[in-house]
Amino acid sequence: MMYKHVALLVRQDGMSHEEFVDYWQTNHTPIAKDIEGVVRYQQVLPTEPSHAEFDGLAELYFETLEDLHEALGSPGSRDYDPTKEIAAKAREDVNNFLAVEERPRIIGEEIVQKDEVGGDTDGLYKHSAFLVRQDDMTHEEFVDYWQTNHTPIAREIEGVVKYNTVIPTDPANAEFDGVAELYFDDLEKLYDALGSEGSRDYAPDRGKAKAAREDVDNFLAIDERPRFIGQEQLVKDEG
Repeated sequence: MMYKHVALLVRQDGMSHEEFVDYWQTNHTPIAKDIEGVVRYQQVLPTEPSHAEFDGLAELYFETLEDLHEALGSPGSRDYDPTKEIAAKAREDVNNFLAVEERPRIIGEEIVQKDEVGGDTDGLYKHSAFLVRQDDMTHEEFVDYWQTNHTPIAREIEGVVKYNTVIPTDPANAEFDGVAELYFDDLEKLYDALGSEGSRDYAPDRGKAKAAREDVDNFLAIDERPRFIGQEQLVKDEG
């Protein structure tokens, strides 16, 4: 298990998605990948930017939660004020391209539920669902249902080659109750199982995907659950 910071990126007004990606990858990434304590850094670019709710995901991994908090702040704050040199430089650069106030993030512990690719996710297509529990559930009840009842179905969805769940380290301050990450080696397989980029909801008509969709109504507040479909790019891996 590793600790992970996922930032859901939103570009500043006045920038196109293409300008945002260019700045992010050309100017910001060379700084961010060297933030103190980062052992793995990956980016996810939307497969259909015009329908995506975010312009990208930045995912930074750390070996300890202390390392993560030192570099990127605590779970409760959308903003942060790092003191370490490179982390501070990255924070300063964020103001050049991100709408920081509109950028949710989650800090959590990643649990690998299924892995048929030996951890090699570079180039794979990923469906990230940012989960919000139903009103009458506690976070603990949500996690118990998700991990015990839903995960055994979801990891068998047709076409899934890797499946991770991310559980927040500080649930009381987290914006989401968890993240479900389903990887596919083919974009059409992803769309077939989980719907297209533009729809928050989906209606699979067969197999485990259908069973998983039906079960979602038992614990998720669907309308409050952003999701993101994109292609992952590995930037750094010291694992």
